[in-house]
Amino acid sequence: MREHNDPNYTPPLARAIPLGLQHVLAMFASNVTPSIIIAGVAGLAGGDKVYLIQMAMLFSGVATLMQTIGMGRVGARLPIMQGTSFAFVPIMIPVAKSAGMAAVLGGALIGGIFHFILGTFIGKLRRFLPPLVTGIVVLTIGLALIPIGIKYAAGGVWLMNNKPEFFGGLNHWGLALLVVFVTLGIKFFLRGFLTSAAALIGLVVGYLAAIPLGMINFASVGDATWFAIPRPLYFGFEINAAAVIGMCLMSIVSAIETVGDISAITKGGAGREATDKEMSGGTMADGAGTTLAAIFGGLPNTSFSQNVGLIAMTGVISRHVVTIGGIFLIACGLIPKIGAVIAAMPQAVLGGGVIIMFGMVVSAGLRMLAEVKMNRRNMIIIAVSLSFGLGMQAVPEALAHLNSTLKLLLVSGLLPAATLAVVLNLFLPEEDAATTA
Repeated sequence: MREHNDPNYTPPLARAIPLGLQHVLAMFASNVTPSIIIAGVAGLAGGDKVYLIQMAMLFSGVATLMQTIGMGRVGARLPIMQGTSFAFVPIMIPVAKSAGMAAVLGGALIGGIFHFILGTFIGKLRRFLPPLVTGIVVLTIGLALIPIGIKYAAGGVWLMNNKPEFFGGLNHWGLALLVVFVTLGIKFFLRGFLTSAAALIGLVVGYLAAIPLGMINFASVGDATWFAIPRPLYFGFEINAAAVIGMCLMSIVSAIETVGDISAITKGGAGREATDKEMSGGTMADGAGTTLAAIFGGLPNTSFSQNVGLIAMTGVISRHVVTIGGIFLIACGLIPKIGAVIAAMPQAVLGGGVIIMFGMVVSAGLRMLAEVKMNRRNMIIIAVSLSFGLGMQAVPEALAHLNSTLKLLLVSGLLPAATLAVVLNLFLPEEDAATTA
């Protein structure tokens, strides 16, 4: 059938609209979660938190249209769904804590420009990031985020009413576990359309269960308007060296991830290798989307791998289907009441969802490392990279005597792990394939 291998295939609207909404459902929870986390770290509440969530939806939709429709050289013109990236969260957390949202977004804007430039020579970078390196990076991202998920599930990273006795309460853990069990039940015991939205449905069930428990305050929903347009530099703009360096370095990893997603779509859906033009255009769209979002107060975005899997599952590679999903996200991003409803979600409910999401990031890293020969060289690279990366994040006091910029970069955990993985992989001599630990 033509739909199986032609990105330009356009299904009838009666089929295309549900398929487009399915793409939104598959990524919706993951898309807004980074904004909720960073809003909490930066101390945003009320309208500011709602606005950040709005921008996640709006500019994910805009960046998706850049990919599917294209603008000149920008865009792969493939069914690529864009969303707010988890990969940047370990970098943004220390910056948001110490320097605020203006510094986060200043770094994101410059990082987005750098990301865009990467698109002109992305093919030459791939040899520096083999599965060994990318696997370590993705694994570190997941392991660095898991403690955040546990804190949310126990009642929040930021204690309710600043009273420690609320943290770890059975009411919080009960909601978190409800989300986990509903998500797993839908994913493994149901079939078809619902399975792609298992995480979202789990969050909705947890959200509804929290209402009779009095754990949701809908005041911000009532205060939110029905329509609002984004405002440039809503959170301000500040150039912070740690934020800029961190965002630029993570852009390299994000760009390689996008190249991988593009390759997966063309191989799995169209039965061919991705062209240089598609890889370059897709990477440029990543950078352009991130830069545009940062101007209006949104966080960095990238291609969403779970939607690549959805394409394989449905067998529909049409970019026009994903365009419909992007338009729906833009519509959601222009309606603050939707953002307010999401912002009112109890942290324990979100915790149940992100425990699974972050765990899946860890699983993705392990899957990449499964492709690697586990000889002594590669095991040492993994050991040293993870030990320094996760160790520095766990014990930031060990870096107390460094200057503020270097400390911010190292306490993320991700950058030291990624840097060590790249450097060690380049300079440690290869071993005989038969050599094992």
